[in-house]
Amino acid sequence: MLGIEHPIIQGGMQWVGLAELASAVSNAGGLGILTGLTQPTPEDLQKEIARCREMTDKPFAVNLTILPTIKPVPYEEYAQAIVDSGVMIVETAGRNPEPFLPLFKAAGIKVIHKCTSIRHSLKAERIGCDMVSVDGFECAGHPGEDDVTNMILLPLAARRLNIPFLASGGLGDGRGLAAALAMGADGINMGTRFMATREAPIHDKVKQKMVEASELDTALIYRTLNNTARVFKNSIAEKVLEIEAQEGPTRFEDIRPLVQGTKGRELFDDGNLDKGIWSAGMIVGLIDDIPSCEELITRIVAEAEEIISQRLGQMLSA
Repeated sequence: MLGIEHPIIQGGMQWVGLAELASAVSNAGGLGILTGLTQPTPEDLQKEIARCREMTDKPFAVNLTILPTIKPVPYEEYAQAIVDSGVMIVETAGRNPEPFLPLFKAAGIKVIHKCTSIRHSLKAERIGCDMVSVDGFECAGHPGEDDVTNMILLPLAARRLNIPFLASGGLGDGRGLAAALAMGADGINMGTRFMATREAPIHDKVKQKMVEASELDTALIYRTLNNTARVFKNSIAEKVLEIEAQEGPTRFEDIRPLVQGTKGRELFDDGNLDKGIWSAGMIVGLIDDIPSCEELITRIVAEAEEIISQRLGQMLSA
């Protein structure tokens, strides 16, 4: 459906999904994704799409995350910029993408919607999405409020969905790819793992910190606001948790200075690991090197093929 060689998709990530990373993933046979709202204007997004085209002749997608924001975002203009640029695959996330589907469908665009529950996945199928990315509790960013892991979500999706679906959250090696396929997924969506690659446009100190991390080094913030987010556990995340643990309702105004998005972007640029917060999934516990995207994808595919043909095959023949 997506015209790619390997069933590995790089998730859209704020400040990270630039042409350098997306083109490297696509050139390696996966699907790279530019993050639309990383670009300050729709015109800038069109320029980034053109820049990515100069770096790869393979398919790539654009992520459009639809969320309530302090400063209004011209989502319709971003969507039109995607269409006008001739992009054929869009990853949507956040709110219901239905208002944008007629525009995308008229242009022949395939739409992948990120979902954190089976009910949302079924809704995405009903409204006409071509594929869904099922995000388990392990994932970076917003895992929803149900706290259901992929060991449950993926078999449920396989039972109930009629459209293809991707596994997202807790995936970063060949074992994860083989397991996801075994549970019915058609591919995997990786965000955090692609942050720890040579082409990811973030400071080496951030990448190295994730290599050193264990599976216990993420934190769930905004739980008291019913807007849970999984981030890397640094001093800023711990301060947010301290504020949320205080008696009485949490006021976002009390934590806003700590979690401003601009601080996260500066952190990626200058490597000051305690300047702000950044999204990271539990997969950090399985990251132990910083390869190129080509090395990573080749390794994951080889590992998965060996597991499927050797380990699982031997079990059948025994």
